Amino acid sequence: QVQLVESGGGLVHAGGSLRLSCAASGSISSIGAKGWYRQAPGKQRDWVAIISTGGSTNYADSVKGRFTISRDNAKNTVYLQMNSLKPEDTAVYYCNWNVNYRNYWGQGTQVTVSS
Repeated sequence: QVQLVESGGGLVHAGGSLRLSCAASGSISSIGAKGWYRQAPGKQRDWVAIISTGGSTNYADSVKGRFTISRDNAKNTVYLQMNSLKPEDTAVYYCNWNVNYRNYWGQGTQVTVSS
């Protein structure tokens, strides 16, 4: 079984920064792409960022230039550095990994940006 555990969420003022982490544990034989999603109250879960096995990255237009996804393969951890945060970034953030050819989700971490 594979588990993804997120951390790093919290309350921050607009313009501030947070760094989210997502660590994988369990029986891992193959790791594919890793991504971050978010879900605001009353809205669908939206894709935020992705990092491929080769290290290439891609971002939703709403966060491009402000968020950076990175990884530490030795630690089986992926990060989301969020700068210049806006109130509309408020959401529960979820990591999603392709592990052993299956998709796994973290439990989510709340990010709240006050104006």
